Amino acid sequence: MAPAASGDTLAQAQAATAEAARRLRAGQLVGLPTETVYGLAADADQAEAVARIFAAKGRPSDHPLIVHVAGADPAQWRAAVDHYARDLPDFAERLMAAFWPGPLTLILPRRPGVGQAAAGGQDSIGLRCPGHPVAQALLQACQAAGVLGLAAPSANRFGRVSPTTAGHVQDEFQGLLDDDALLVLDGGPCPVGIESTIIDCSRGRPVLLRPGMLPLSALEAAAGQPLGARDEHAPRASGTLASHYAPSARVRLMSAGDIQAALDVLGADARHIAVYSRAPIACASPHVRRERMPEQAGACAQELFAVLRALDRHDTKLIWVETPPADPAWDGVRDRLTRAAA
Repeated sequence: MAPAASGDTLAQAQAATAEAARRLRAGQLVGLPTETVYGLAADADQAEAVARIFAAKGRPSDHPLIVHVAGADPAQWRAAVDHYARDLPDFAERLMAAFWPGPLTLILPRRPGVGQAAAGGQDSIGLRCPGHPVAQALLQACQAAGVLGLAAPSANRFGRVSPTTAGHVQDEFQGLLDDDALLVLDGGPCPVGIESTIIDCSRGRPVLLRPGMLPLSALEAAAGQPLGARDEHAPRASGTLASHYAPSARVRLMSAGDIQAALDVLGADARHIAVYSRAPIACASPHVRRERMPEQAGACAQELFAVLRALDRHDTKLIWVETPPADPAWDGVRDRLTRAAA
């Protein structure tokens, strides 16, 4: 893989961005940072390039991808939104104005003939304007070259733990791509750490398909109405399968008391187990790896996927995670852990 751009001079970073835009225009893949997780990007309007994402990830071709667009304000992102979407409801406009750039994806009615491969063949399409400066620099360079959107799901193998550093992307795809010189732009650790909130805006009312780290109250205030719950008529969307975000070791959600009781029973014989908990956990075995979960949801989200990756090493078979609090602030973290444990 090509070296990432972290720590480079400004001129080197600009050169890396220009090279990434050139590769994307040529139908190649690029790893890019966003504020949520790292993405594996391709020109959303090149079906063959989008197919390379599905092949690299081992992702079903009918499981849609989120398309990322450039812009710091509506005047900048409007061209891309109008290219991909039609018949935007007023509440979608308000959500974009309130949370873009940022960790919010909107499912919108798709214009016929555009973005079909990225949309998984649906008549809707997921759009997001990320807030990460490296992502924005790349998206704006691509826009200047005629690439209006980048399909960019998380840069990991399908169903596995999402990447939050450039090193995670390199670990995922080393030797797995035909092109072993994948360029990964390094924007440092992702500051949000879990994927974007997804709201379906394609059926006349806003429906929450996937929680993230945006507060439900703020989303409903911007939309001007309550968010509906996902139902059987919802369009397919990224990261909403029952099993997702999973390490190789089996994840189990447990109360702190149950974790402590199980370790007490196993005693010094405990092996191949890792623990991630807010409560302090005692263990007689030196072979159990323990990590403290932050007390605040935002801090936990930021480190969650990196911790799961770290605990998954060293012949770990089981990862016992203390169940997150019922507080709505933890909804995004709880969603990711529930799917990881499925």
